[in-house]
Formats: sequence, structure tokens, C-alpha cells
Amino acid sequence: MKTPHITLEQWRALIVVVDAGGYAQAAEIMNKSQSAVTYAVQKIEVQLGVKAFEIQGRKSVLTPTGQMLYRRALALVEEARDLEQAAHMLSAGWEAEIRIAAEILFPSRLLLASLDRFGQESPRTRIELIESVLGGTDDALLKGAADLVISPRLPPGFLGELLMRIRLITVAQADHPLHRDGRELTRRDLRAHRHLVVRDSGSKRDRRTVSIEVDQRWTVSQIATSIQAVSMGFGFARLPEEHIREELKSGLLKPLPLREGGILEVPLYMILANPDLAGPGVRRLAEIIRETCNQSLLDEGE
Repeated sequence: MKTPHITLEQWRALIVVVDAGGYAQAAEIMNKSQSAVTYAVQKIEVQLGVKAFEIQGRKSVLTPTGQMLYRRALALVEEARDLEQAAHMLSAGWEAEIRIAAEILFPSRLLLASLDRFGQESPRTRIELIESVLGGTDDALLKGAADLVISPRLPPGFLGELLMRIRLITVAQADHPLHRDGRELTRRDLRAHRHLVVRDSGSKRDRRTVSIEVDQRWTVSQIATSIQAVSMGFGFARLPEEHIREELKSGLLKPLPLREGGILEVPLYMILANPDLAGPGVRRLAEIIRETCNQSLLDEGE
């Protein structure tokens, strides 16, 4: 295997020159002389026998070859950075902090039990939990804000494992007008009543995820608020069965007798943000969550 003639620092110089918009700006960012930065880029051109920049008017711009070098240099430097980070994590033992983004549909009792078990094994590892809704879970994954994600969908480019399926039930308070007719309901019957929805916490909210079209709607930020509002008779909502077991058991909330769509099943996947670089703590926590979910499913089947 041949030893590369171009160093990572030279590739970084090329990247910074492009991102900063010039050699002088890049020199300031890199805390180097302008001549040193210029030499680093010229060394790349000489070693490879190519021209990375060309003069257009009074500005230096990337040539088509330079654009290819810039893209590959970005990937190379990022890969080297990730490799160093992974090595540091492994040498230091388990991670100092693990960030989790969990869709609010995931039963909190299972998540908290998993975190408690993990805490007994690694008491010095801090946990940052992001309780997200729909697009917010995707955001945490795509922006690198989470090491481990529990989501109802798999964003493009990511792999995950199915943890469980959650039942969503459309419910209203037992005394709500929708229960008084004692007949099968259609979506048309719902239009005259208030729909209670939990807001998508993503940066790009997709209104199409609100699947029931009505004239009245309250949008709240917490699922607990939605449950309380429905329990007080202020409207109907589609809620996870896991979160309203007591209300259903006591009769405070009742499923709406919808002709179709009254009960939906939603999958929940566990996704590692970067499986290749996941540290031992992230992998152990993922294993504990998997075991906790499997045991819960066995208990329910008994």
C-alpha cells in the first residue's frame, strides 16, 4: 500500500479556502500565514498534476476537478475525525454521555426501566433524553443530536430494528356527544367535533400527518395535555393505548365506534445514528432496550 503524499492538513487547507472564500480568510481561520495556506493547496496541485482553482475575473474559483477534490476531501477529513473520536471513546471506556431521541409513542415505563438498568451498570454515564414527535425524531437523527433513536419510521439512509408495534385508539370521554348516538361512526361524524393533536416537534412540520380533517382542532405540545383535555370532554384524540390504560379501564375514556380507522398500529424502530462508530455504552443501552421490550411483549402474551 502506497503512503499518501498529501496530508490531512493539506486537504483541510483546501476545504477551508473554499469555505472561507479565499486564502487570506482561510489563513486567519487556520491561524497560519497566507503563504503557508497557499503552499499547502499548491502542493496538492503539484503532487496530483491538476489545477484545483482557476481565475475568473478577480476571484479564484474551483475547477471541475477542484470541485471533485473538495467533495472527496470533505469526506476524507470527516472520516478521519470520526475515527479519532471512536478511538478516544474506546480508550476512555464507556461514553461520558449518551443522547437518546425517543418518539413519545414509546412507552415511558419501558424506556425508564431500561435507563435505570443501564445506570446500574454504568452509573457515571450521563443520559440526555429528547422526547420527540414525528419529524423531531428525524431531526435529532439527521442533525447528529442523538446517538440512539426510537422512531416510528426509518429515514432514508438509516437502518433500524423493529422493537414493537403500538396501538393508537381514537377515544373520547364517556359522556362526549360522539358516544351518545350509540351507533357506528364515520369520519363525517367527526368533523363537527374538536380534534386534539400533539404537535410535530420537527423543524419542518408536515400537516398531512394530521390524518383526520375537522373544523375544530387544538394542537398541544405534550401527550399528557392531550390526554387531560380528552378526559375533560374537550374533544376526541387518537392516543397510544399504553398511555391511557387506566382511563380505559376506569371507563373515563371510551374508544369511538368508528367504521374504519378507529385503531391503528404503528411500528417503533430502534436506530443507531452511526453503527460503525457507536461506543460500548450506546451498544449496551440498545441491547438493554431490546431485552426490555422483548420481555414486555412476553409478559403481555401470558
